Amino acid sequence: MSLALVVDASVKKLPRELRDKLRREVARMVKAAALADQRDDYEVALRICNDAVIHELNREWRANDKPTDVLAFAQREAAVADANLLGDIVISLDTAARQAKRGLYVELLHLASHGRCHLLGYDHRDDAEETTMNARAASLRREAARAGKVRAA
Repeated sequence: MSLALVVDASVKKLPRELRDKLRREVARMVKAAALADQRDDYEVALRICNDAVIHELNREWRANDKPTDVLAFAQREAAVADANLLGDIVISLDTAARQAKRGLYVELLHLASHGRCHLLGYDHRDDAEETTMNARAASLRREAARAGKVRAA
């Protein structure tokens, strides 16, 4: 499973056990998505940062001058794309913590699955797209939490 997890030095409130669990379960999501696409694996980078960093990225890449919870940078949108490299997901821990109604870890996993779906080409421009995307994200989260060999999701 090819997941690179980067936690910015400015992020101080992410305990090691939460970080390790996030790495394991997001890696399972990556593998499950690859298997669903009849691939061995995908490469994904997950970066956990603060609001200041994601604000800057959101302004630079999406022309939105405010922080957001998650950004996804899909490799398939690059001029020369590597089919095994899905892209990068960036999550603001500050925003995730503010939004977390069922706990920080649940929110981080939700945002990671949301970003993963964007990397896979899903969007939520209308209700039908949102329903489809949410179903795929839920499927990825279920597979991430399940014990045993990773299955397609």
